[in-house]
Amino acid sequence: MKENVVIIGGGIAGMEAAKQLLALGYCPILVEKEAQLGGHVAQWNRLFPDMTPASEVVDGIREGLGGANIFLDTEISFINKLKDGYSVMLSNGVNVVCRAVLLATGFHLFDARKKEEYGYGIYNQVITNRDLEHWFNGAPDERIGGRDLSKVGFVHCVGSRDVKAGNAQCSKVCCITAIKQAIELKEKFPEAEIYCFYMDLRLFGKKYEDFYIRAQRDYGIHFLRGRVSEVSEDISGCVCVKAEDTLSGKPVKITLDLLVLMAGMVSNPGVGQIASTISLGTDSDGFLKSRDNIYGIIESERRGIFYAGACTGTKTVPETLAEARSAALAIHNYLSSSGL
Repeated sequence: MKENVVIIGGGIAGMEAAKQLLALGYCPILVEKEAQLGGHVAQWNRLFPDMTPASEVVDGIREGLGGANIFLDTEISFINKLKDGYSVMLSNGVNVVCRAVLLATGFHLFDARKKEEYGYGIYNQVITNRDLEHWFNGAPDERIGGRDLSKVGFVHCVGSRDVKAGNAQCSKVCCITAIKQAIELKEKFPEAEIYCFYMDLRLFGKKYEDFYIRAQRDYGIHFLRGRVSEVSEDISGCVCVKAEDTLSGKPVKITLDLLVLMAGMVSNPGVGQIASTISLGTDSDGFLKSRDNIYGIIESERRGIFYAGACTGTKTVPETLAEARSAALAIHNYLSSSGL
């Protein structure tokens, strides 16, 4: 009989780990609280820097899940430590006994309403990166598609690198996501002037710098270094943005048809109950604490509990997939060495 491995979280990390474990001869039990697999990536339109359709990535992983036990609309009720493994009770009443558990519980997006100065939930023409992705994927939104956009602004680092917002870490993907979305909007509204307000650009990934240069050279997107200090609404419903261009040392005031807030990544609050039942630690940033941050990033401090993806911190899609593959191999090595 194939040995069970419980995977908590059906985003791309959990899916890829399940796919790899199937190939290694195990029986992955994939538990997802939502009604579909794919997590955040399933809600995205295209992926940077190659503009690959997100659906291609999600569907490609899903095709390799034949034979996995998948529970959708299902949560973890509790996890009990056994002498040699764990008893995992699901909300649907199914109990799974296993020697290894993989947490791939991902992240949440920062709630932009907490930054009242930017006007999300107050002014109609202020939206988030998530709202824009939904529109790119075909969801109707009159704030974007119901009018011709002539000027659009993007505010980077909303809820990231912000001690007052309780989220001091960099979200890693906000800068490159803003560039991607700015290019996509420019393709749909070729005459629009598009502005990115940033503190500094953190473009560390492969081809990211080229993507940034392309945004300026081929699409004419404007990049203004400086925090937005004030957002208001004029009588016509347009958004007035005040900022300081720190490179020129001059204040900037621009009236926009649409303002997009790049909400950052924060830890998943739903993982707290799971972590507490088996005494898993969390780090200062709220994400799950790895055994160490160099050699053991996919390992917890408890035997048989492994991590993959953004449950331990902000990650890109390639990093997430690489961690999922690594975690599957680590689980295989662990189960093989510990014996039955």
